Amino acid sequence: MKIGTAVLAVLSAASAYGADGFGVPRTFGAQRSSLTSLAMSTKEKEATKDAEKEAAPPVNIGWDSHKAVDAVPESLVREGESGPDGNYPMRAKFEKMCREAQLKITKAIEDIDGKASFQEDAWIRDNGGGGMSRVMCDGNVFEKAGVNLSVVYGSMPQEALQAATERGVDRAKGYKPGERVPFFACGLSSVMHPKNPHAPTMHFNYRYFETDGGVWWFGGGTDITPAYVNEDDMKHFHGSLKEVCDKHDPEYYPKFKKWADEYFKIQHRGETRGLGGIFFDDLDDRDPDEIFGFVKDLSNNVVNAYGPIIEKHKDDEFTQKEKEWQLMRRGRYVEFNLVYDRGTIFGLKTGGRIESILMSLPETARWEYDMHPEPGTPEADLIDATKNPREWV
Repeated sequence: MKIGTAVLAVLSAASAYGADGFGVPRTFGAQRSSLTSLAMSTKEKEATKDAEKEAAPPVNIGWDSHKAVDAVPESLVREGESGPDGNYPMRAKFEKMCREAQLKITKAIEDIDGKASFQEDAWIRDNGGGGMSRVMCDGNVFEKAGVNLSVVYGSMPQEALQAATERGVDRAKGYKPGERVPFFACGLSSVMHPKNPHAPTMHFNYRYFETDGGVWWFGGGTDITPAYVNEDDMKHFHGSLKEVCDKHDPEYYPKFKKWADEYFKIQHRGETRGLGGIFFDDLDDRDPDEIFGFVKDLSNNVVNAYGPIIEKHKDDEFTQKEKEWQLMRRGRYVEFNLVYDRGTIFGLKTGGRIESILMSLPETARWEYDMHPEPGTPEADLIDATKNPREWV
């Protein structure tokens, strides 16, 4: 797959560069130091290398720093160790909420599937934090489904911070070029890929960030990616999100629905990944406990928003042509996630656990050369909806 190959090439190139993965290539530095080392003794060279090694920050948090464990600690948030000074009670409360939501959602999905169960992988990092990945494969209903919890802290390149948030450039202000940013992040993310073409894919992510200096914000959203337009399904899905939003702020749903339509756009295709939902980032305009309540209600609403739609369509009859169309739409899903998705980019730039980051990708996808659906077909209707976002409620 060319896109995947390109991403790997970028990562390989980044590892050949300076301490934070960007800037002056190490090969250039090696050539320069070799010229000055001609006049140095062997002992002096070794001493210089040791000093440079100790002074250099890590390239990333560490792709190889994740260790499997039988079970994670009761809490991955440890006051005094979990990143920069900040709101430790909120960090602990948010992690607890994520753990409870992970168990509730995976139990509901297992009940809907009726066959497969979630495999749990627990892991910790020497540098701080850890997580739990729960993944289901080859069920009666779901080809692949995952719900991942992660708690990560340490320091990251400014480029990673800029990739992690809408206001990334502002968040990195005040830091010198090349200076790393202390941070804490906790999040729960999920993607569900059903087998039936008439049962839509669903994604959600809810996260809490802190950086040095007491800066904090919440982000996240829930969105749906069907292969075919079903008006009733969309009214139910968007209606459930609007109900939660209206409970906290009547301006939330129209604002965050529009944001989702913009964020999930595949720029090189001129179409959205799916049929939207809500998306928000950098939410810090009111008391953090108030925003926490909003995010908690949204995470508790996932099963209500998605479950009835899957129950309705999991046994629908479908043709081979409809299955192939579903796989082509999954190809669009892959394109967005590897090229534009903020969470994927942040995870790759900070050395996150690769299996957890790429859990969002479907097991099967399809690309056909220059494929365009016939006008007037259900497939053409979906394309129209992705190019011209509709109001569902």
